[in-house]
Amino acid sequence: MNQREAVVEAMKANGGYATLGHLYKTVMSIPDVVWKTKTPFKSINRIVQDPQYFFKIRPGLWALLEAKDKLPDDLRSKPKPESDHSYYQGLLVELGNLRNQKTFVPKQDRSRTFLGKPLGEMVTLDDIYPFTYDDVVKRASSVDVIWFNERKMPTEFIEVENTTDMHGAFLKFVMLAGFYSTFRIVSPAPRKAEFTAKIAHPSFATISSRTRFTTYDLVSEMHSKESEITAAKQAWLAS
Repeated sequence: MNQREAVVEAMKANGGYATLGHLYKTVMSIPDVVWKTKTPFKSINRIVQDPQYFFKIRPGLWALLEAKDKLPDDLRSKPKPESDHSYYQGLLVELGNLRNQKTFVPKQDRSRTFLGKPLGEMVTLDDIYPFTYDDVVKRASSVDVIWFNERKMPTEFIEVENTTDMHGAFLKFVMLAGFYSTFRIVSPAPRKAEFTAKIAHPSFATISSRTRFTTYDLVSEMHSKESEITAAKQAWLAS
């Protein structure tokens, strides 16, 4: 089996589509594939960009051309805002899991799906850790994605802002400013100017230096890179 055939097989087994991260983890486990390269992950990245066999759905998400008419509705048409929101929430949950963080999403988001899988099945926490006073924990539990460390303390509070006003996210972050955590807005790149203008308001002085703007593309890239590192470690241990 050649390299492209292995990628096709992995995609078919996943319904005709897959993130780069998923491909990094699964393609390398397919037997009898001859890679003849020291950089197989770069080869996978190159292979999926061949328009004769594959097409791009979203950053980091690719599909088989032959499966285009068989994909789920939210992957066939132009993504709706709520679909984009769930997709990047899912990437962020998987990224946190790959980094050995405990992951949490709000209860009301548990039924939202990431590539057909409910977010509630992906997170490692059913309930948020009671890391401080009840009223603050209750407010924190509405943040889109939270990562916790081994001491059960929050390391990242992440809000996915596709089209909604960032002001509400900043207000949540202000309430949580007493914790040694990073605050992150994940959003389309064109909204960077809006972020910069709003975070500069004096009301947000306590969080401005700790609040990061991260583009959708960078989230996808980090998800792929972290999956690559994990797959490489697994291959090392199995060798």
